[in-house]
Order: sequence, then C-alpha cells, then structure tokens
Amino acid sequence: MTDQLVRVVIEAFRHVSWLELLDIAIVAVLLYQGLRLVRGTQAAQLVIGLVVLAIVGVISRVLNLVLLNWLFTNAAPFLVIAVIVLFQPELRRALDQVGRLGHIGRPLGGFNQQLLNKSIGEAIRASERLSARRMGGLIVFEREVGLEDYAATGVRINGEVSAEFLQAIFFPNSPLHDGAVIIRADRIVAAGCLLPLPEEGAVRERLGTRHRAAIGLSLASDALTVVISEETGAISVVEDGKITRNLDGDGLRKRLTGGLPAPRGVNGRRVRPLLGWLK
Repeated sequence: MTDQLVRVVIEAFRHVSWLELLDIAIVAVLLYQGLRLVRGTQAAQLVIGLVVLAIVGVISRVLNLVLLNWLFTNAAPFLVIAVIVLFQPELRRALDQVGRLGHIGRPLGGFNQQLLNKSIGEAIRASERLSARRMGGLIVFEREVGLEDYAATGVRINGEVSAEFLQAIFFPNSPLHDGAVIIRADRIVAAGCLLPLPEEGAVRERLGTRHRAAIGLSLASDALTVVISEETGAISVVEDGKITRNLDGDGLRKRLTGGLPAPRGVNGRRVRPLLGWLK
C-alpha cells in the first residue's frame, strides 16, 4: 500500500512543471502569512464568519436555491468593501511587512554599533533608576519602520541619549513625563509623544495606559518599547504585541541585545529581537 502511494505521488510530480510548483509555493506562503496576521486577533473570528458564508454560498449554488443564490450574487460587491473595512489593520500590517523587504540586511537603518550600544546602556541605567523610585517611563527604540508620525505629536528634542536626561524627562513634575520618548540610534528624537492604543478587544488582560500604548505601537510598527510601571516599578519590554515582564538590569540588557530567546506569543512563534545583530 505504501509503495503504491509513493508511485502515485512520483507519477503526479512527473506531470507538474517547476513553474506550477513555484506557483503553489508562493500561494502557500501568502496563505500562511495571512493566517499569521489574523491569528490571535479579532480578525480570526471574521475569517471564520467569511468561510461559513462561502460554504453557504456554495451549497446554495449546488442545490440551486434560487433566492439564496441571488442574494449572495448581488451582495458580493458590498462584501468585498466590507472585508476591506473590517480587515484594514491587518491589511496595513501586511503592506507594512512587504515594505520592509527592501531593508533586509540593514538592521536599524545601518546605525553605528557603538552608538547603539551606548544608547542601550543609558536607557538601561535610566530604567533601573526609574524602577527603583517607582517613576513611570516609556522608552521607544525606532527600528526599520520610521516613527516620525508619532514623534510629531511630542516635543522635538534631537538630543544625545543619557540616563540623566531620560530621568529628567520622566520626573513626575515634568510636562513630558506622561508621553513616550523615541530614540533613534544615539539621539532622542522627541519626548512627550502620543502612541496609538490597540483596538478594543485586541488586548484581553487588564493593563495600564503605558503598557497599552506600547502594545498599540508594536502592532503598528516594528518598534521595541521599554515600559516602567509607575505602580509596581516593574520593567517590561513590548515587541510585536507581546510583553516580556519583570526584567532586571541584566535581563533588560539581554533582551535588548537579543541575548535572550525571543518571547513566544500565544501562537507559539518567536518574535524578532531588537538588536540580535549586535551579539
């Protein structure tokens, strides 16, 4: 039985050209990436609903249910528009990932390694001090996707990254302490920046505003964000919608430089470390 199955498979492949195999492979990759985008989000339920509607439409055509078939045929154009509206966040993320293909092999825009190491060290020192004093903080590292839109919501700084500077920004009486600091290489681009909050229902656990803003930004870009909780002083890192919690100084350094394994999300896939190329 097994030998016969193998012969059937070999015979089938003899009639398939390499172009057809390439076609199948590309479609499989696109489907896989599409499922990755919607898995763990509200879009997963929408996909299930669309599949159910498609099955009902096929059944109505096979059984020649005239009224139901007429309804599906005339509703198809409106359904396409509804899909575009409902899946707008996922479509935006997909196009964003396609746009990053031109940056392969150029991590963080080719910034100098020593400058990045210095920025990481200063951010870690500031995070430890803020954590010890229970002062909240939100430090964003820009990567391949530019964050100019979010920097425009804050106050332009364009200053050198230092632990003391970051502490001063997040001091409770500072007018910029409620917003986020955006770091590009060794420069603080802006402070007091407003970050996008995730859609209602996208985050199921109860989180503070800083953590929700960090998750919202991570879903809209490839940025990595360090969050210091004002209530507990706990240090967390947010990337790709996932949170790594309760980090000390060494854990934060390993997380930022890619020394730790990337955290696994609910779907079991690993997330890319921020500066893994620095190892």
